[in-house]
Amino acid sequence: MVLGGIQHEEDRIEGVVDVGLIVVSHFENPAQDHALEFLKEVLLWKRKCLIPLTAFLGAYHILTNYLKVERASAYKALKKTLETKSPAFYADLDVEAVIESLTNAMGYRIESWDGYVVAIARTHSASIVYTLDKQMRKRVKDLHVINPIPEDVFEKYNEWLRKNLGQ
Repeated sequence: MVLGGIQHEEDRIEGVVDVGLIVVSHFENPAQDHALEFLKEVLLWKRKCLIPLTAFLGAYHILTNYLKVERASAYKALKKTLETKSPAFYADLDVEAVIESLTNAMGYRIESWDGYVVAIARTHSASIVYTLDKQMRKRVKDLHVINPIPEDVFEKYNEWLRKNLGQ
């Protein structure tokens, strides 16, 4: 099921967007502009990618608990994006999807959330997962696992995290 519009057969799904890109695009940091530009293309359906709605729950948790973004700011930013009701929003999670997610997590030795992203990609015959996760890029070999943020900008983001958050 996709919210905000009906997916048509000609809307072949290119990829699935992981939670990290939602996070980076919703708070001030050196990679935000690149993440926002990518997210804008997805939300406007210029890139046919799915964003699991559950990623917004994970993004709120990461923003507020790990990145120390003020709760009201995180809420407002995420809510504004959700209010676009983009056709990219993916809202299907059933028992079979959870089992496949766990199977993927075990088989690839990745986090269960990442297994879910892989399951969505496979369900929709998508060939790409857009993520910031380096482990996923190393372990998932049957899909293209791509960080859409340029490498030099992503390194600046990681330096910024280390400097500002001690990570």
